Amino acid sequence: MATDLFFLTLQRITAGDAPLLDVLTIANALNADGQASAAEQLYRVWLACNPGHPQAFVAYFNLSTLIGASDPEAAIAALEGAIASNAAFWPARINLGGALERKGDLEGAVAQWRTLSERLDQITGEQVGFKLMALKQIARVLIDHQQAAPAEAYLTLALDIDPKQRDALEQYVGLRLQQCHWPVLEARGNASREVLMEGVSPLSMAVYTDDPLLQLAGAARYVEAMTRDEVFSPTCDRRDAPIESGRRIRVGYVSSDLRDHAVGFLMAELFEVHDKAAFEVFAYYCGPPDPSGAVAERFKQSADHWADLNGLTDEAAALKIAADGVDILVDVNGHTRFARIGVFARRPAPIIVNWLGFPGTSGSPFHHYLIADDWIVPPEAELYYSEKVLRLPCYQPNDRKRIVAPQAPTRAEVGLPQEGFVFCCFNGAQKIGRFTFERWLEILRRTPGSALWLLANDDATNARLTDYAAQRGVEASRIVFAPKLANPFHLARYPLADLFLDTAPYGAHTTASDALWMGVPVLTLSGRGFASRVCGSLVRAAGLDGLICETPVALVERAVELAGDRAAITAYKAQLTSGRDRCTLFNMGLLAERLAALYLEMVDDHRRGALPRPDLANLDAYFKAGIEHDPDAAEMLALADYHGLYRERLARRHRTRPIPADRRLWTEAEIADADRMPASGATTPRLRLAAG
Repeated sequence: MATDLFFLTLQRITAGDAPLLDVLTIANALNADGQASAAEQLYRVWLACNPGHPQAFVAYFNLSTLIGASDPEAAIAALEGAIASNAAFWPARINLGGALERKGDLEGAVAQWRTLSERLDQITGEQVGFKLMALKQIARVLIDHQQAAPAEAYLTLALDIDPKQRDALEQYVGLRLQQCHWPVLEARGNASREVLMEGVSPLSMAVYTDDPLLQLAGAARYVEAMTRDEVFSPTCDRRDAPIESGRRIRVGYVSSDLRDHAVGFLMAELFEVHDKAAFEVFAYYCGPPDPSGAVAERFKQSADHWADLNGLTDEAAALKIAADGVDILVDVNGHTRFARIGVFARRPAPIIVNWLGFPGTSGSPFHHYLIADDWIVPPEAELYYSEKVLRLPCYQPNDRKRIVAPQAPTRAEVGLPQEGFVFCCFNGAQKIGRFTFERWLEILRRTPGSALWLLANDDATNARLTDYAAQRGVEASRIVFAPKLANPFHLARYPLADLFLDTAPYGAHTTASDALWMGVPVLTLSGRGFASRVCGSLVRAAGLDGLICETPVALVERAVELAGDRAAITAYKAQLTSGRDRCTLFNMGLLAERLAALYLEMVDDHRRGALPRPDLANLDAYFKAGIEHDPDAAEMLALADYHGLYRERLARRHRTRPIPADRRLWTEAEIADADRMPASGATTPRLRLAAG
């Protein structure tokens, strides 16, 4: 039947009696019937018989879509034909850019999108939509190829048109942080600072401000935006599935980082020391395709089961996990790149856990537990988290099989002063905020002859930092940039530094463990939020409690003191070297044992029908209260009355939009006080700085 229809249509085309709409309909039917080559032939014959037809661009475009996967070069030719037929048919330029990018012709791809963005005016909604798509495609390609500054420029153009694009805002803020552009956010055009704050991703929010209530509320909004279209999937949903006794507990880890990545380096040994008699380990990889290298191979060899989720939709991936009968599904991505939040939203396991990959709360209705420790989340800080908090002795695993290059460089070889005190920080540039950098500059001014050793960024960012330093009385030559190296060689150069200075509010995680493993003491400032307290946890677990500071002023004073006390630095280094095999930080046997106990506790909760219910009450009100603060103007971790600040803002909102009580800060007593407040009694937030 389909063959007869094909030949009949060919006859009609050659006779000039086949309108394009008929051809499109029949070609779609043939393709759906598995006869793509026949559909392709119809398009080609119609185009050959109708040169110069005003609708030829439609046929070319449909042809390109049909053959794009099987014959990329022919698809490019078809898209070029569509553009030649109708230069204003913008979808063809969008797709041609994508096809050229996949071919490796990045310059050609960007040229197509740039042409589109330059030619489109902003009259109709459709045209605006195409222009925004082109601008964001250009920015994406530039970001993927480490061209931050031009990518930011294109995102700025997109945000000038529509400042409420979540995807563009997330990338824009990330680029500003990555390039140490201060202030990070400024009101621009029709976009207030508060509007821009609404688009900050959960990860960037942890970098931008030590405001755990805002981080919780922002994470909840992000989950809502990313999963609002999820539908109940009875074939995936296993929230009520029983966990039988008499067999191993099935634990699945979903992660994009089971490879040469900071998180992968931390976790590599964990799978090897897991109690395989009690637990069956499933590794679900969702990162860049075809992971290779020694770290990825270790994961593949040590897991009981390895599955690559690439190419699977969220529904298909969730079905895979559900079919495996996983009991505890551990989210090792959280709100980071390549995360598969849509998989977790389908609840393919009865117990869902947030651990390690994202330093903060998920803010989701489907994560039951957060694994931390008593330093990162002390009991009084549990109100900042939607999950139930369970604790390890130290939340972060470590790989004791790190490979370190045998030959260490000299200070002269890396450009450091031979005799001066060397402060270092190998955190990513996005963690270096203005307040952190100004503290470092004060330390340098007060320690003559010292140097600050940082991980190299792009040239523009390096210059931005050294120019900023020079304007504040610190010679550019005192800031030395270390080129990025493979991890074994990077580790080998660590001991050239005397003291690692941590960033705030998002501190060192893997980088701190690396420094401590290589015998370099780490000075850190612990704030309120998860990301700001991880480094303190690591330093404490390494036995160096005296290097945890509670205020910004204290950190500066302690750094200056240590720079003048070589004996103390020598003692710290000796303690790290001699205690490496005994300290909690590197005791993977202890971590595996306690992690197993936590998993059994979760299973017991499930069997008793006592799984925790995520607390998401009033988070929209907390978010509105939180974005009133400008993190570029005042450092939140330096404010003394943090809870008072929120209570005042909630009370002010309650006067116009009543807020029900919750289990955080907004209690029945707070409501009663707010209700008694006279209309003229609205208060101004108290922004007292913490004492030094």
